Formats: sequence, structure tokens, C-alpha cells
Amino acid sequence: KDFLFKKERENINRTQTLLKEYKERDKSNVFKDKRFGEYDTKISPEEKMMKRFAMERQQNYGKKSIYNLNEDEELTHYGQSLADIEKLNDIVDSDSDDTEEKGILSAELTAAHFGGGGGLLRRKAPMGQQDEEEEKPKSRKELIEELITKSKQEKRERQMQRENAMELTEKLDSEWKDIQALLAHKTPKNLEPERPLIPDEYDKMVRELGFEMKAQPSDRMKTEEEFAKEEQERLQKLEADRLRRMHGIDEQEKKKPKHMSADDLADGFILDKDDRCLLSYKAKRVEENQEEDGENGGNEREEESEPGSEDAEEATAEEIDAIDSHSDLESDTGSDEEASENEEEKKKHKRNKKKLQEEVEQNAKIEAARSELPYTFAAPESYEKLKSLLSGRTMEQQLVVLERIQKCNHPSLEVGNKAKLEKLFGFLLEYIGELATVEPPEVKTIDKLVLPLYHLCQMFPDAASNSVKLVFQDAAHDMEEMIEVKGRAAFPVLDMLIYLKITKILFPASDYWHPVVTPALVYMSQLLTKCPIATLQDVVKGLFVCCLFLDYVSLSQRFAPELINFLLGILHIATPKKGVLGYTLVHPFRPLGKNSEQLLVQDKEDMETWQKQNLPLHIMTRLTETLCFDLIKRCAALYGLLPSFHEIMQPIRGVLTEHLPVSRYPKHLQELHQNVMKELENKEKHYYPLVCEKKKPVPLKLYTPKIVKVLEFGRKQGANKEEQERQRLIHKHKREFKGAVREIRKDNQFLARMQLSETMDRDADRKRRVKQLFNSLATQEGEWKAMKRKKFKR
Repeated sequence: KDFLFKKERENINRTQTLLKEYKERDKSNVFKDKRFGEYDTKISPEEKMMKRFAMERQQNYGKKSIYNLNEDEELTHYGQSLADIEKLNDIVDSDSDDTEEKGILSAELTAAHFGGGGGLLRRKAPMGQQDEEEEKPKSRKELIEELITKSKQEKRERQMQRENAMELTEKLDSEWKDIQALLAHKTPKNLEPERPLIPDEYDKMVRELGFEMKAQPSDRMKTEEEFAKEEQERLQKLEADRLRRMHGIDEQEKKKPKHMSADDLADGFILDKDDRCLLSYKAKRVEENQEEDGENGGNEREEESEPGSEDAEEATAEEIDAIDSHSDLESDTGSDEEASENEEEKKKHKRNKKKLQEEVEQNAKIEAARSELPYTFAAPESYEKLKSLLSGRTMEQQLVVLERIQKCNHPSLEVGNKAKLEKLFGFLLEYIGELATVEPPEVKTIDKLVLPLYHLCQMFPDAASNSVKLVFQDAAHDMEEMIEVKGRAAFPVLDMLIYLKITKILFPASDYWHPVVTPALVYMSQLLTKCPIATLQDVVKGLFVCCLFLDYVSLSQRFAPELINFLLGILHIATPKKGVLGYTLVHPFRPLGKNSEQLLVQDKEDMETWQKQNLPLHIMTRLTETLCFDLIKRCAALYGLLPSFHEIMQPIRGVLTEHLPVSRYPKHLQELHQNVMKELENKEKHYYPLVCEKKKPVPLKLYTPKIVKVLEFGRKQGANKEEQERQRLIHKHKREFKGAVREIRKDNQFLARMQLSETMDRDADRKRRVKQLFNSLATQEGEWKAMKRKKFKR
């Protein structure tokens, strides 16, 4: 019975608390009952009502309604009482123009306009005359005239006061000027000469700050789009100037005003060609000189001058005959004409010479304009167009062409420019690869072309990463195909090595994972593990890949086992034959074979003539241990903090100390070998050997019985009071924890039952409505069939 009662009480409590919270889980509004004693069962209903009534009266005590006008309180407006405002003591005088007394009305004017006449309109008089005035009241017209006269008089008085004040002010100003000269006090000059003040550092700094240019608030920083627009306009202007110079059009000739006749009416007729002649008056004759128009005009003038010269010779012959036939008086005139003709021929010769010189200068300008680079370039749509733009030009010109392509096709200038520049990155990458495959490779040009490639990569990182990723995917696919066909792969050519070097410059290599750098690292590790060493060129390429590997992991300090294995293999092929190796070689190196002694040098003369020097990639000497030693030294500096550093470098240390014939090497190489060994040996161990954990030894089991004091039957008691309290708390914690878990389990079961009941209610409601719908549809269908049968019967 107690169990059932307890269970029923728990269900009631959960229904009132947990179920209520479950139903209000998605609701934000909460109703709170703030009535006094509503849920207090100790207070009777009568006491609740009395207490609520008392609290309501206490709350409303002393509070007055602001809308109750019957209460005895004074209403105000802007701090003034409404009762005083209703008396109309301060009324504006509309006839007064004085700004100081504007808005003030006299009592008489107020009484005259708003008093209604009668006794209120009467003026105040002494007590002795009140009886007489009451006997003789004034009419309304007289009162109004009296008010007007009084207001005019007051206005006149105020005007006089203002005039007097202005006169007094002017008089005071004039007197002050006279007194001011007397008040001027001049300090007497010192007899001793004043010493010039030497400015200190602070004074100099203050003066410099005073003369500094201050930033103008109107100058604002231009946006990237505005800079691109200005640069495009500048290049377009320069290109138009170049084209004008290339076609032989000079700005001065273009701006030169044409000769206009005095009789020209300037009616605005437009002709296809200006055929007007320049008119000049000389020696009472009109000489027509047509304007020159290019080389064609010059040729026409030369052709026209030939018949003119024949006519001139005939004219001179006739003049000679005339001179012989005429008298001596006409000899003077003939000599003058000959002198004038000689002067004209000299002038004509000078003009022709000047024209030829101008034509030579013009041709030189045209050739110079043609030899200049264009200032505007369209973005190339294919690799062939880019190659045609860059091929045959110097390194500096190629950089200028790429820079102008980027400026003329900035993404902010036009909608399609972004796609064009994204394609330009791929074309430029392909062009760099082609430069690397020529003989000899143009490494300097490639080095300079990396800068525009970097700018494009910063502008379009997604397109650049996709292009470089595609290059590595193709290279990895070619390597897999070669391994399937030939069973082995070969090191790539120089273009792929340059792509790996450029990738380190364009993208960050310190990330844990990068969409471009990570595939590049995987590709380099495949090169070091799948490409066997067949020639000395393979050795150089492999060491170059090792250098790139170290550059990639220099910041992240990522461990590359392929790198260590390749360096170990390079040292192995530089050692003579030996019995026991002491280390394990991994593919692509073999302990014995055709290329197991590829780098072994047996000629002592070659050893003695060796010198360390920087060599290009396409030249290889017989000694590559130098580069290998340098790489080992870099690896020691990079991986020196690893706990397993000594175990990793143990095979390399064994080759350097036991198998490598260092005694036959030259002195410089021996010194380098000693430096590498010192670098490897000086690294401290960053780990501690594993040892057993130090703990108190466990004593052997004894057969002596353990006596425990028992105070209560069936219970163990601690040795002291603290131990007993501790055991009690532990037991209480376990009991409370189990009880809390049990209650949580019961709550979950209760909520599951509620959810199941809600689901069943919804399903039952849905079934009921579906059944009702089917019934209605069946009824409608039956009625429709009945109507259809009736129609057929008819």
C-alpha cells in the first residue's frame, strides 16, 4: 500500500513539474502569478483577502491622479501657474517696435479691447476726482484716441533714449582714443647691448613643426579601382601619342592655324580637301605657293618644277636678245632682275635643304616610335599569342609587356578581365617551362618572370592553385605510366624542377596541409623513392630535389624519411666495396650492382686538383660529396631537436666514419667532413631511457591475523573518528548518487510515456479524421451514383 501511494505521489509531482516544463519547452512567454499567498496553504482565504486589500490601499495612498482636475493642486505651464496666466497681466503691445519690450501690452489697451467697456475702461484717478469722473464718463472713441496718443508718446520716449545712448557711446569712444595715447608706456632701453638669444633644440623643433606641411582633409586615399583607371588612361594617352608620332603627325603642325584670306566670310562650308592657296604680295606680283602635304606633294612639286625651268630658260634667252636690242638705258633694270633671281634661287635652295633635313628628322622620329613598345596590350587568348608578344624581346621588355597587360586589363575595369588574367597565369607558367627546356636554359629570364607570376597568384589564388595542381597531377600521372610500361621511372627535366622551386615561392609551405604544397611534397618524395640513379645527371637532380625538400620543411620542421634515405644512398655509391654494411638500403639504391660505385673516385690526380665552386645545373663534376655533406649538415641543424635524432642519423654516421675513404680526399673536403661529424656528435639527447616506476616495495604476505575492533554487529569501524566520518560520507555519496540516477531514469521513462501517449493521440486523431473523410467521400460517391442512375432511367 505504501509503495502504491509513493508511486502515485511521484507521478503527481512529475505531472505538476516535469510535464509542465516539457509542455513549455518551446515557449518564451511565461505567466507568473504574483497574487499574495495564492499558493500558500497555511493562510486562510479570508486572511488572503484582507491582506490583499490592505496592500492595495497602502499602494494607492498618497498618489493623486494627474487627470483629476477637481483636486486642490496648482497646474503649471513652463513653471508658471495657469491661474496667473489667465489674469492676462503680460499682453503683447502690437504697436511697439522696441525689441526690449516686445510682447508687453498695457493694462489700458487690454481693458479697451477685451474689457467690454463700461466701468472697466475707466482710468484710475485720485480719490477726490472719482465722483466727478463717475458723473462724466468718457466715450469709447475718446478712450481709444487717448490710448493711441499715449502709445505714440511712449514710443517717442524710447527712441530718444536710444539716440542719447548712441551719442554717449560715440563720445566715450572719441575720448578713449585721446586717453589711450597718454597711457602708452615705453620701457627705457638698456645701456648694455642685448645679447642675441641662441635657440636650443626645443625651439628648433617647435619651429620645424610649425613649418611642416599639414595634411589636407580634402585629400583622400584612392581605391585600387581608381588607381587602375588612372593607369589605364595614362597608358592609352601614351599609346595615342606613340601612334601619332609613328604616322608622322606632329602636335605643333596639328595646332598650327591655317591661313585665312581677308575676304573669307567664314560661312562654315565643309570641304573634303582644303585646296586654298596662301597669297603673298611681293614686288607688285602675286605668287601662289601651295602647302606641302607629305611626300606625294613634294614629288608633284618636283614634277611641276621641270617645265617651269624650261620656261624660265626660254624667258632668259628672250631677255638677252631684248637686252642686246635695247639701248644702254635698260641695262640697269636687267641687272637688278638677275640679282633678284639669284637671291630667289638661293632662298629656294635653302628651303629645299631645310625640307630635306626636316624629312630626315621626321623619318627618324617615325622609326623611333615604331621601335618603341606599345603602351597598351590586349590580354592574350592563347599561349601562342603570349609567346608572340614575348619572343624576340629582351628580359626587361618582357617584364614591361607583362606589367602593361596587367594594368590595361585590370579586373575592376571590365567584367571579363578577371577570366583573361586567370588564363594569363597558366600561359605564363607554360612559357617559363618552355624557357627551361631550351639549350642553354634561360635561367635569368625565368628568375625575373617569377615576379609577375607572383602578382597574378596574389590576385587570383584559386586559379593559380588549380593551374599548378594540374601540372603536378600530369607529372605524377606520367611517372605512373612510365613505371607501368618500363618498370622504373626517371627524374624529370629542368622545367619540372623549376616548377617545384616556383611553388615554394608562390604558396606558403609551413601549413600542415595545403592544396598545392602538399601534392608537391608527395611528388618530391616519389621522385626520391621511385627514380633510380643511372647517371650523374640523376645524382644532380636528386640532390636538387633534396635541397628543395629542405626549403619546403625549413619552417614546419616536418620530418622527411625519403630525404635521409636518399642522402644515405648517395654516400653509399661514393664508397668502395665492403663486406658488411652495418646499415640498410631502401629502394632505389642497392648494396651491389651496376651503379653501386657511381661516385667513387679512384684517380689521385683528380683528387688533388679538386676545388669547391658554384657550378650550373647542366655541368657536373665527379665529386658530389660536397653538396651531400652540406645537406647532411642542414638536416642535422633542422632535426636536431627530435628525440630520435641520433637513431635517425646513425646509418649516415656509420658511413661517414667507417666506409667513406676520407683519407684520400683533399684537405678542403676533409675539413668539411670533420665539420659534419662535429655537428652530428654535438647534438644532445633530448630523451631519457625508460626505467621502472619508483614505488614502495610490497611486503610479503604474513599469516598473522589482523584484529579489527567491532563496535556494532556486521559493520567495520575505522581506526579513528576521521576515518569513520570519511567512510560515512563516501557511503552517503554513493547512496545519493544511486538515488539521483534512479530518479533520472524514472524521469526519462515518464517523458517517454508522455511522448508515446502524444504520438498515439496524434495517430488516433489522424485515423479518425481520415476515416471521417473516407465516409464523407463514400457518401458523396453514393449520391453521385444515385443521381447518375436517375439520369439513365430518364
